[in-house]
Amino acid sequence: MSETPFELDKWLPEVCRIAYEAGCQISTLYHQNERLAVDMKGDGTPVTEADKQADEFISTALQALTPHIPLVTEESVADVPFETRSDWACYWLVDPLDGTKEFIERTGEFSVNIALIVNHEPVLGVVYGPEGGDCYFSIKGQPAYKLPGLIPIDKPFNWPVLIHQADTIKVNQITEWQGIKIAVSRRHGGMIQRYIAQLGHAELIHMGSALKTCLVAEGRADIYPRFGPTSLWDTAAAHCILNSAGGAVLNAAGHPLQYVQTASLLNPFFIAVCSEDAHWPAFPAVL
Repeated sequence: MSETPFELDKWLPEVCRIAYEAGCQISTLYHQNERLAVDMKGDGTPVTEADKQADEFISTALQALTPHIPLVTEESVADVPFETRSDWACYWLVDPLDGTKEFIERTGEFSVNIALIVNHEPVLGVVYGPEGGDCYFSIKGQPAYKLPGLIPIDKPFNWPVLIHQADTIKVNQITEWQGIKIAVSRRHGGMIQRYIAQLGHAELIHMGSALKTCLVAEGRADIYPRFGPTSLWDTAAAHCILNSAGGAVLNAAGHPLQYVQTASLLNPFFIAVCSEDAHWPAFPAVL
């Protein structure tokens, strides 16, 4: 990769700041008295003014930070033809508001996801959940960290100092499936239920957005199975964090997800797990 570890270390506090400030903007709109209008995109997914404002803010900030690195965001990808981005070896991958349905339904379980992709894998990841106030981050090859309690406030943080005060997080070390904790969406379907049944007695933890993978990374859950549609920007940042915490995000063949530019930018089914070697039950490869 062309980026040196020094550059990643230098960019990380700024990316955390960008995610936090985007989260502050989202939170302001979330708590205003007037509900935001909800539009439907061409793929049938909802979008609000909060998605759009956060997308514009993050895009502008990342372009100022690294003008030589292109970016793909959920709300702007339609403006970047596949032919243009297909040969990018290094790019930012952003979901400015992961969990728009959670935003609309007022669960508070949404996040800002920012990842740097190099040679098809995430090498820097930041996930910030504005309503819970938790900021997770990592750089490939370094530990994963969590800054708790960063509720949006009207004062600037000293991000380089905060980064060094963060708590290191690690996955659970499990020896058997019995009693494990499973992070799931509130809208999980029959395939997930059948998969959960294979794991025996388990505790379900309901959570939205990329925060489910972060729960696995910090040891509050052991597995997050996802057998429904997701896009690359939904998983990349949290994937980096989980890798650094000692876990993995695996496809049906047991291989780590890769972030290869495609026309659709869709992921296969996957499981985010605390241990790559735990011989998890097989799951469907396709819909």
